[in-house]
Amino acid sequence: MNTLLTLFFVLGFTCFAVGLLTLAYYPLALAYAFRRRRPPVFRHSPPLVSVIVPAYNEERVIGRCVESILASRYPRLELILVDDGSTDRTLNIMRRYKKIPGVIVVSKPNGGKASALNAGLVRARGEIIFFVDADGIFTPRTIPEMLRGFDSPRVGAVCGNDAPVNLNRLQTRLLNIQAHVGSGFVRRALATIDCLPIVSGNIGAFRRSVLASIGPFREDCIGEDLELTWRVHKAGYRVAFQPRAMVYAEVPSTLRALWRQRVRWARGLLQTARLHRDMFFNPRYGLFGFYLPLNFLTMVIIPLLQLLSAILLPILALIGQSPVRLDLLGLIAWTGLGMALFASVFSIALDRAWSDLKYLYVVPLWVPYSLFIDVVMLWAIILELTGVRARWHKAERTGVASRPVG
Repeated sequence: MNTLLTLFFVLGFTCFAVGLLTLAYYPLALAYAFRRRRPPVFRHSPPLVSVIVPAYNEERVIGRCVESILASRYPRLELILVDDGSTDRTLNIMRRYKKIPGVIVVSKPNGGKASALNAGLVRARGEIIFFVDADGIFTPRTIPEMLRGFDSPRVGAVCGNDAPVNLNRLQTRLLNIQAHVGSGFVRRALATIDCLPIVSGNIGAFRRSVLASIGPFREDCIGEDLELTWRVHKAGYRVAFQPRAMVYAEVPSTLRALWRQRVRWARGLLQTARLHRDMFFNPRYGLFGFYLPLNFLTMVIIPLLQLLSAILLPILALIGQSPVRLDLLGLIAWTGLGMALFASVFSIALDRAWSDLKYLYVVPLWVPYSLFIDVVMLWAIILELTGVRARWHKAERTGVASRPVG
């Protein structure tokens, strides 16, 4: 039994040590606000912008997405709507906008999101190319704010900020808090040191010239946005973050939908890490090459250690050797709930989303969510090792918009 206790302490110490490393995110996120700001650099001003929206069975949300993009009133806009073999009214809704100057509708057989993005990319003429999910809702400032991120010829891509639009359930309110932490907070920190690992498929923009040099989306990788971002880094370009370039979109409102999404994300990370394992610890890619192993440790290894630790604790408690005080304060300390609350408040403050403070009561749900994600990663690893074909499992949209956008 002492072996179990020793193992528990080793697991706990490892997780704690990695957690201490992430404390560096706080000063880095604050430093982001004081970075040197330069005017955007383009061949033409304003540049022609192509916005590509892939869609498969998105009749509930595609109209709202298109209307929000057109309402941007950006002077040089090309909007490319790609129907990926939908079986509902998605294509019919898209065709309503064909008569609007600058709107192009592409219809193709179903081939997956990456295939649809590439079909739109072939038609795009813009100097800057946006990729946006079909449920995304732009604000009037989304496009201009994204363009501000291209402040150097070395910036190859810019990632925007996203927030849930459907805050009608406890789960979506928790995901809203986590969006502030994962998007607004962590992306600020990583962008400060040029280590941002992903340009979100929900709101991302690339230089056309960069895409021409590194190639289109890989259609054999389920994490197409992550993999493309690593190629941008690999080619020597910077990836910037623009927190004021907001897009509002749905987050999963059921556990089943959340499970499918997170398994897809986890498998995308595993596939991308395998494809670009030569970048790990490689000084050729600067600090990013050394950040990738840390990212892999926190996203893949630590969840497995946390899961094993969570299994060991009740066993040790049953035999009377619990290393953790099984009272409220002890469990709060062990689960990191206090740190989660602090990170949530800090992140909301960074995003100046003060109205979201009212959702802090859902933070305790972070604990079961964390265990949920640990199991997700374990399952994703099993699927990858056993060679199970990765499926997209498109999210089911509800059409709910329970918060104002703008």
